[in-house]
Amino acid sequence: MVTVGSSKRLERPTQRPRPVGGNRSMLQRFVTAQSVNAVRNAAALRPFSDDEFGRDAASPSKAHIQAANTLIARLRRGLLQQADRLSQEQQIGGSGVTPEINGLLTDKERSTRWAKLVERIWDYYLELFGQRQTRFAPMLLATDRIGLDCYQAIYTGLKEARSIPAPPPFSYMETGHTPSIFRRGVAMSRLGKHANPFPVIQLPYHRLVNPWTLGAVHHEVSHNLQSDLGLWNEVPQRITQRLHQSGMAPSVARTWARWHKEIWADLCGLLLGGPANVASLIDVLARSPRSTMAFNPMGVHPTPYLRTFINLELLKRMGFGNEATQYRHLWQQLYPAISVGTIPSQMLRSFPRANQLVVDTICFQPYHQLGGRSLSEVTRFRPTHQAMTQEAGQRLATGTDPGIIPVRFLVGAARYALDQRLASPGQITRHFYQALSKR
Repeated sequence: MVTVGSSKRLERPTQRPRPVGGNRSMLQRFVTAQSVNAVRNAAALRPFSDDEFGRDAASPSKAHIQAANTLIARLRRGLLQQADRLSQEQQIGGSGVTPEINGLLTDKERSTRWAKLVERIWDYYLELFGQRQTRFAPMLLATDRIGLDCYQAIYTGLKEARSIPAPPPFSYMETGHTPSIFRRGVAMSRLGKHANPFPVIQLPYHRLVNPWTLGAVHHEVSHNLQSDLGLWNEVPQRITQRLHQSGMAPSVARTWARWHKEIWADLCGLLLGGPANVASLIDVLARSPRSTMAFNPMGVHPTPYLRTFINLELLKRMGFGNEATQYRHLWQQLYPAISVGTIPSQMLRSFPRANQLVVDTICFQPYHQLGGRSLSEVTRFRPTHQAMTQEAGQRLATGTDPGIIPVRFLVGAARYALDQRLASPGQITRHFYQALSKR
């Protein structure tokens, strides 16, 4: 205890240094914080570096990253502009003028909207490219290479040179969904309705772990090929004209024309991948009789029951009559009675002839977009290719390099190895991805 007269002096509490700007009003602090937030948001949502997601074969190419960065940079400019506006408005806090404050709040709201938009797109590419740093990277690299091989097969088969689309398709795993593709140039909700700069092939995990089902890659890539080749509008017009000329009812012609995208993708995929694509398709289409034979009057997919026969028509014309007969027998064993379905009688009666005409129109008639060639002249899976595919299946089963066979045929090779029970499914899968990762 310190008494009066003590030698010890009374100590005053130590005063802490006053923070700089400590006398600023709450309004001024609020205004400054909004400017800081906007500037830091813009800085954080920066373009990706070329090697940010690795440097190995499975990593995104520079072209893919640059395409994403171009979109991000374009949208980021709006965010930077809003950040600049908020920086210029820092001085209004002292005035407290209502119109100026209202303007600030409006700019803050705009800045937040821009930040959310850019962040949603930035996050999409972060996840898309980030998968290439996971254990799924070899699988995605394999499907990238199949997709690229499909493109190369079509574009090198054209009679006249076409501008080469770039960047090539990029694969992405999305669990709980069916295979799909987001086409080049199409507005995507995940990109804020902005145009998708390169094709994105979305594949579920259950397809990736069963590579003999990856005929889906040929199909999905074919969707984008139809678009890139400029056949999106002409094909349904050709189908409608051909069916009208043959005396088909207008409702029948409209239905076939509405199905054109899925039929074109099926048939182009079959020309690229061979008979194994039919097996892969049947794996998908085989559902309960009621589901498989349910007709959707507004659907863009052919009724599953009929869809198999459309593919078998092309398979027969490709020179695989025996395989077509065997698949037809299997399909009719699975669905011996069509009475349980809801397919209109008019569609069923006209189907055999309409099927022939549509397959011929899509695959065996010339198109100026193909340099005056038909699709089957541009690319075609031949019986000699099937022999190569079967040998590659034998090699996959033993882990031997399948050789120079086109990678788009390796899905059929895996299917052959599975059907012939040349190795366990796990071994086939492992050897399939090992072979593709070395390409």
